[in-house]
Amino acid sequence: MSARTTRTRLFAAATVALAALSLTACEGDGLNTGSPKPASSSASADESTGPSDDAKDDTGSAGSSGSAGKDDASGSGTGSGSGEGSGKNTGGGKDSNSGSGSDSDSDLPGKCSASDVRITAKNAPRPINHLLLTATNTGSKTCTLPQYPAARFGEAQSVPPVAESSKPQALTTLASGESGYAGVRLSSGDGSAEGGHEVSTLTIPFEDGSIARAELPSGGVHVDNDLTVTYWQTSAANALEY
Repeated sequence: MSARTTRTRLFAAATVALAALSLTACEGDGLNTGSPKPASSSASADESTGPSDDAKDDTGSAGSSGSAGKDDASGSGTGSGSGEGSGKNTGGGKDSNSGSGSDSDSDLPGKCSASDVRITAKNAPRPINHLLLTATNTGSKTCTLPQYPAARFGEAQSVPPVAESSKPQALTTLASGESGYAGVRLSSGDGSAEGGHEVSTLTIPFEDGSIARAELPSGGVHVDNDLTVTYWQTSAANALEY
């Protein structure tokens, strides 16, 4: 063989040897690179399987908080019970006040009705042209008269005015058998007032709608536009001062 041929074969053999060494090195690197991976996976598995000390401490703290929460709930329940007790006490006070009000109202006298009183009408000796009305309680209970008699003489469509100067400090209240009085100025003393005429009947309505009838003096009475009544009084003298 020639020298050129020999060099060519040596070069080819060297190339094959280098390729083999390169392949061997690559396979060694793959083994080295993969070997740490199982160890890492095993460590991760160990860490995830068992809880750390910190985790255990946290779990214990959470348990303590749960106990505190139960204690607080019990405290709230106790507070609610106290509130219900207060409500019962308040209700008792209301019942007491209500009873007192009823007793006070029952002591007040009722208003007189036509069935409770008898009314008479008589000529007053003085002043002239005056009539004295007397209302006597014929019932068994105390009652209060209206402010003044809403007297209707004959067929009159209106009641006479009341003398404001005769108004007493309080309404006239009559116990059983007691009397109240009112004066009536029938007409002007000198006959100067207009509308004069004779009447023979007198009715006096009460606030409950009942009507009392009073008998006038024999022959009736003469009235004119000066007709005036007083408030009910506790004495006949006061009723005839106006």
